[in-house]
Amino acid sequence: MKKVLLVACAAAMLVGCGSVKVRQILDNPSRYQGRNVRLTGEVTRSTGLIVAGVYEVDDGTGKINVLSNRPVPGKGARVTVNGRLQSGINVLGKNIGMVVQEESVRVHR
Repeated sequence: MKKVLLVACAAAMLVGCGSVKVRQILDNPSRYQGRNVRLTGEVTRSTGLIVAGVYEVDDGTGKINVLSNRPVPGKGARVTVNGRLQSGINVLGKNIGMVVQEESVRVHR
């Protein structure tokens, strides 16, 4: 019985580790609001200062902005982003709507 429960818990954790498509977020933002998500796509726009910035990720199903507290990847970079979905974010006095607050990013080479 313990083995079955252990296997079921491990399977549930692996299912939760998969990437989410931007279209899924845009179609049902309340489902992902305040939750951690993982996105993989190409950076299509990047604006940053030395230590922070915003970049846009396009995964082929849609585009979403990512807010970072570290240097941002450049346009054209292929990335996997882990972060928390938030809405109603203001950056430099401009509302950029729904964003992923980056917790980690991996740039694919």
